[in-house]
Parts: sequence; structure tokens; C-alpha cells
Amino acid sequence: MSTQPTTTTPQQSPSGLAQTSSPDGLKAGLKNRHLSMIAIGGVIGAGLFVGSGSGIAAAGPGILLSYALVGAMVVLVMRMLGEMAAANPTSGSFSSYADRALGRWAGFSIGWLYWFFWVVVLAVEATAGAKILEGWVPAVPQWAWALIVMVVLTATNLASVGSYGEFEFWFAGIKVVAIAAFILVGGLAVFGVLPGSDSHTAGLANLTSHGGFLPNGPGAVLTGVLMVVFSFMGSEIVTLAAGESEDPQRAVTKATNSVIWRIAIFYLGSIFVVVSLLPWNDKSIIKNGSYVAALDSIGIPHAGQIMNVIVLTAVLSCLNSGLYTASRMAFSLGERGDAPKAFARTNSRGVPQAAILGSVIFGFVAVFFNYKWPDTVFSFLLNSSGAVALFVWLVICFTQLRMRRIILKEPPGRLVVRMWLFPYLTWATIAMISCVLVYMLTDPEGREQVLLSLLAAALVLAISVVRDRLDIGRATK
Repeated sequence: MSTQPTTTTPQQSPSGLAQTSSPDGLKAGLKNRHLSMIAIGGVIGAGLFVGSGSGIAAAGPGILLSYALVGAMVVLVMRMLGEMAAANPTSGSFSSYADRALGRWAGFSIGWLYWFFWVVVLAVEATAGAKILEGWVPAVPQWAWALIVMVVLTATNLASVGSYGEFEFWFAGIKVVAIAAFILVGGLAVFGVLPGSDSHTAGLANLTSHGGFLPNGPGAVLTGVLMVVFSFMGSEIVTLAAGESEDPQRAVTKATNSVIWRIAIFYLGSIFVVVSLLPWNDKSIIKNGSYVAALDSIGIPHAGQIMNVIVLTAVLSCLNSGLYTASRMAFSLGERGDAPKAFARTNSRGVPQAAILGSVIFGFVAVFFNYKWPDTVFSFLLNSSGAVALFVWLVICFTQLRMRRIILKEPPGRLVVRMWLFPYLTWATIAMISCVLVYMLTDPEGREQVLLSLLAAALVLAISVVRDRLDIGRATK
């Protein structure tokens, strides 16, 4: 049984679009500019700045193909999710749609797995941010910085959805400006326009001069896919946030239609600049990070500190969005009777307070595990959530196959976003994601992530089955 939120019935404008509260009781406090920046910034995670160096070292310039393949997969998944979210915006997003299209077991399982993924991410990002802040202010221990950033962003989320949106607007804005500036300055250096740039090392020749475009062979492209796929996680957040916006349908439609150029510019554009500025096998790419090495190569002073500020912003953005996302998924699960009833209640500001506090408590526990048992307990948590992103995308694909028929039976005008070449591209995306999962099994680290993630999924699914049977047993008495 779903609980009834404590807020009032939502009011609509004459157009039927603008809302003061969403249908599920959450306050529609996100403005269109918030949603636009969340959509843009959602695809720019800290992994792009920190993890791209390893991908370049593994695949050489061919890492561009890795990013293009994963980018295409994300574009297709977002198109499917956009089709469903534009027709029925809700805080539970794909979990709610899976519940409706595939069965309660699917909504329960993928909802809790997604929640688990984000509370583990909270610990990872809090620790990453704490390391940067401790480097600037060593008098404050790392654990204290992790606590501080978690408390501050928890308070932000508890204040109102509008405060979350405002923080995320500026966090995402900094990331967007930084990437745009990097592409502009780096592009000028690549083509020899920037004064003072080293024309001997920078140029398009770097794409082929050091062992060819695929120096480690075509198979390295797939290895690169495994290294970059998880940096794209977060693009789906806008569909969860849309339910608390002034105009959910318009926000989802706009975000879905713009995902292609966002990935093309921010991922492919910036990585193209890096591999053009420097030889792919330059040791500084691994030692200092790809973006710092690229900035150093064109004589940008204090490049390391500049990137630390940008990475910290990306970390705080991920923390902010991660807490928001986990709490809204917990809220949706509570509404459907799949989580404690308290999670489905909102306060006078339309904030699901219990869902936020419940999520952040598990986040704090994960942070503790990261400091106390980083190589055992926390490593297990990290690996058992490692492949959840791919599971989520698979569920979105199968859900959309069913939801299309359900939407078409509803009043006309709801199918404002359509998946291209349905159902062929949907099945092609399922095949692509399945191939990535199978290939992960051939990689020692990837194999551990897939197997432990499958173990976590099996556990959650078993809980769902037992709970359903108990519900049936009580109903027949």
C-alpha cells in the first residue's frame, strides 16, 4: 500500500503544465534553468577528469571510438527513457516504469540496486573531495573534510528542492564553462593559433604518429569501453528531477533532444583535444592526469591547481546529485510500498526528509567502511555496485519495449518523444549492453564487478520474491 504524502493536491496552470507541487506530493521547486543545467552537467562527472588518462593509455587515440560507442549507447538509452518520462514524469523514473511494465519485482529490484549504487558513490566522492581539501588545508584531517561536505550537502537537500537545484546549477555551470574553455584553448593550440603553444608536440599528427590510431590493436577499443562506461552514469538524473519541475514534459523533451550534442562536445570534444595536444603514450598523462598534462603542454600556469578546483566542483556536484537521486528513488519505493512508509512522506516544504536522512546515513556508513576497511568491506560494496549502471540501462530497454504499447493505449498526445526506429534500435541497444557485460567477464577486474553485482541483484530479487509471497499469503487469509 502506498502512503499519502502530507502535501496538498497539486495545482496546475490553465495550460496544464506549470505546477506548484508534483502529483506524488513533492514540491515542483526546480526551475527550467535548473533542469537545463542539470541535464547538461549530468553527463560531466568527475570520472571524465580523473579516469580518462587510464583509458587513453590503454587504447591510444582509439579511445575516441570507445567514447563514441558508449556515447551512442547512452544516447539511445536516454531516448528510450525520455519517451517514457515525457509521457509520465515521476520521481521514480525507470523504477516506476519497470514496476508498471515488467512487474513489481522489476521496479523493486532495480530501484533498490540504483539506490545502493548512489549511496556507495556518496562515499567514493566524499573521500575524493576530502583528499583535495586536505591538500589545501592539511590541519583538518581527511575524515573531517568528508564529514563536512556530506553534512553541508545534506543540509542543502533538506532545505528544499530549489536549494538543491540552485547548488547544482552553479556546480554544473562551473563544469560546463571549464570544459568549454579547455576545448577552446586546446583547440587553438592544436591548430597552432594559440601564442606560446608547443607546435612540435601539439597537432593532429598525434592521432596517428605514435603507433597508429589503434596502437594496441582493435581490441583495446573494447578495453577502453570498460574504462569509460561508468563515467557516463548520471545522465538519467534529469528524468528523476523532472517530476519536481515547473514543466516536466518540456524539461524531459529538451534534455532528451540535446543529449547528442552534450556528449559530442563535452566527451568527444575534450578527449579529442587531449590526444591531439600530446602523444597518447606521454607519461605525464598517467602521472598528472590527462587534462592537467594537456594544460601543462600549452603553458597554462598552475594547471594542477586549476584542475583540482574543477575536479572538486565535479565531486561536489556528484555528491549533491547522488544524495538527491538516492532520496528520490527511496521516496518512490516508499510510495509503492517497497520501502518504509516514512520514506514516502514529505514535510511542509515538499521535501522527503526521511528518505534523504535514510540515504545519507547509509552514505556515512559507507564512508566509515572506506576509512576502516577500504580493501575488504568497502571494496566489496564498490565492486557489487560496479555493473549496476549497465543493469539499469538494460532494464530501461526492456521496460520501453512494453511501455510503448501501454502509452499508445492512453489518451493521445502523451508520446511526445519517440524512440528512433522502434523496436530495432531498442533491441540493438540491448545487444550492445549485453556485449559489454560479456566482455567484462573476460577482464579480471570487470569479472569481479559483474559477478558481485549479479550477486547483489540476485539478493534483492530474492527479497522481492519472498516479500510478494508473504503479501499473497496475508491477502488469502
